[in-house]
Amino acid sequence: MNTETVRFSRKDSTQFFKTLNKRVNDYFKENKIKKTGDWRLHLKTAVMFALFLAPYFLILTLNLPNWANLLLTILIGIGMAGVGMNVMHDGNHGSYSNKKWVNKIMGGSIYILAGNVFNWQVQHNVLHHTYTNIHEHDEDLEAGRILRFSKHAEWRKHHKFQHFYSVFLYGLLTFNWAITTDFQQMYRYTKRKLSYGELPNPFVNWSKLVITKIIYLTIWIVLPMLILSIAWWKILIGFFIMHYVAGVILSVTFQLAHVVDQAETPLPDENGNMKNTWAIHQLFTTVNFGTKNKIVNWFTGGLNHQVEHHIFPNISHVHYTKIAKIVKETAKEFNLPYNEYKTTRKAIISHFSHLKELGKKPAVQY
Repeated sequence: MNTETVRFSRKDSTQFFKTLNKRVNDYFKENKIKKTGDWRLHLKTAVMFALFLAPYFLILTLNLPNWANLLLTILIGIGMAGVGMNVMHDGNHGSYSNKKWVNKIMGGSIYILAGNVFNWQVQHNVLHHTYTNIHEHDEDLEAGRILRFSKHAEWRKHHKFQHFYSVFLYGLLTFNWAITTDFQQMYRYTKRKLSYGELPNPFVNWSKLVITKIIYLTIWIVLPMLILSIAWWKILIGFFIMHYVAGVILSVTFQLAHVVDQAETPLPDENGNMKNTWAIHQLFTTVNFGTKNKIVNWFTGGLNHQVEHHIFPNISHVHYTKIAKIVKETAKEFNLPYNEYKTTRKAIISHFSHLKELGKKPAVQY
């Protein structure tokens, strides 16, 4: 990961963001509504937590056959992804509520999803939202040597098959959070002195990570082993399946917004300067998908409205459908791109087609 500073242009001769920001602010003022979540988000929170936790308690309290436990485990994975996209995400962006303590609680739900608030905020809020799709700065493009998400990344022979095997690896996302990723990120971010807000005390931060991991593993592995009369290896398989289902949902949703044909991966010049301002950069590197699909809109927590989310991360996702029209019309007015796939299906096809293209040996190594 490159540690050199990237600077976005400050010259917006068209005044795009100033105009867009005013129009969006006017929308909220005229309609007398807050930018944070409302009853729709509160109701969805209850539904997502029920989807996530109710099957867990059913498994612990009822003597169910293996097939029923398997179905409930899959349901937990779906609920896990739902809580992450709808509750934790808004909470850690400070857009769930206008009360900081509420955002902190909702953002802290990541601890029962196997993650860590500090790591997530650095990777997502700082690195991804600031340096979107910039090679060696946006960690969401980093997949080690096994996957190639950018034309600027080193090509290896096995990448020619990545459009086939990638989806099988996507399911490991949250499982890796639980086991290894958080420890690696904590070490890396602490060493680089990165943080979202005030830099936390390293000892306190590491202690919180270790303690929350112990609690997490106790809830999801130790307790089921103590309570259920099920072989320990079946519980571990269930734990893995839960994570795998959540991982596939989350990974695919993330990839459809940035690792597709329409999303650019620009690089800074030799002095670290980017061509565009930050807001305009988001338009070139971010893509919407399936925004007319009510189910996709509801379940993904507005992550299919990535253009709106990246320009206005402090606005709750429940408002994205309404402000999308303003963003789209303003981008068109200033002759700027507004990338979108009409359906989720088209976005998925584009993603795997893009992976196939990135898997080809480049004529010139970047």
